[in-house]
Amino acid sequence: MGSTRLPGTPRLLRALNDRAALELLLAKGPLTRAQLGEMTGLSKVTASQLVERLEQRGLVTRVGEQAGGRGPNAQLYAVRPSSAHVVGVDVGPDRVVAACADITGAVIGRVEQSTKDTDDPVGVVHNAVVQAASDARAPLDTVRRVVLGTPGLVDPATGDITFAFNLPRWHRGLLAALREDLNTPVVFENDVNLAAVAEAQSGAARGVDDFVLVWVGVGVGLAIMLNGRLHLGSTGAAGEIGYLPVPGAPIPRDASRRAKPAFGQLAGADAVLAVAREGGFQGATAADAVRAAIAAGTEGGPVLDELARRLALGVASTCVVLDPPLVVLAGEVGQAGGSALAERVQHEVAAITLVTPRVVVTELTDEPILRGALQTALDAVRDEVFGSTVN
Repeated sequence: MGSTRLPGTPRLLRALNDRAALELLLAKGPLTRAQLGEMTGLSKVTASQLVERLEQRGLVTRVGEQAGGRGPNAQLYAVRPSSAHVVGVDVGPDRVVAACADITGAVIGRVEQSTKDTDDPVGVVHNAVVQAASDARAPLDTVRRVVLGTPGLVDPATGDITFAFNLPRWHRGLLAALREDLNTPVVFENDVNLAAVAEAQSGAARGVDDFVLVWVGVGVGLAIMLNGRLHLGSTGAAGEIGYLPVPGAPIPRDASRRAKPAFGQLAGADAVLAVAREGGFQGATAADAVRAAIAAGTEGGPVLDELARRLALGVASTCVVLDPPLVVLAGEVGQAGGSALAERVQHEVAAITLVTPRVVVTELTDEPILRGALQTALDAVRDEVFGSTVN
């Protein structure tokens, strides 16, 4: 029994060391063999063998020299950017944005297209992915994963879209069609969930394992992060807080789910515009109207108070169930409201419940859904390409 296990042990250690070295090179590179040895705790000989192995696998490359004291200069190594690519896609009702990143996370290609005049979602996504890769000069066969952020429900069991309120042409069967068309792994993910991934990676939720992200835009949505992992629910509907039956709005009993749900009626963009107009503030969009109220100083206070009171109904309902330490307000309206709105929501939630989460505004003003899609794709592809075990 023991003899069958022993040969696997050195291979497993090598694989773990390789993975650790690659992560170090991504985070702190470029590095010399000696620096890698120091940081991983490996001997010079083992570190040299590791670098040679990674070079042979095409995962690291020499990128220059570091001048030393006496003796020859030390070679500097970095992860080879072109060893794999990913594409992230943000799909909205009017446009699709796709970006291509190399394995280091550097975004090297991007394309934006209107989706207003098409009823062919496969064609739209195909063109966006192909053009983003082309813009990055990345051969399509090096694109190891495509992650698409879409509004609506994604079935955790099948990965397919089951319901998208404002993308009526997106439906079951679309995932298989895209995978066949692009001949690469394609993954759908709810757009608000992807925004939370980005927030955890490089935004207001860095270093926080448990938090919720409330997206206030055309509608309202929620992403739940527990123990550093997204909580999706059995059908992917965890976080659909637009459907919260809250006081102040009629509760539709529409089986088709096309009627505007209660909390969505109270806190979505149309409601925000109405509240702002009532307070004397206009704007082409709900976000513009909120910015106008904030710019007015104390005169805009009553508008922000009313918006906070409405938002707090959804935030409080969520927080008395999950009790997270942090709530991030995101989306066009959440972002426009800034700390002025976030502080009011925090105060209101504490006033009407037993929980007192910190409520802050998103720190990601630039395409959080796209960033989350790229990060999700990169996490998966690095696991595949770098590996933590070898066969």
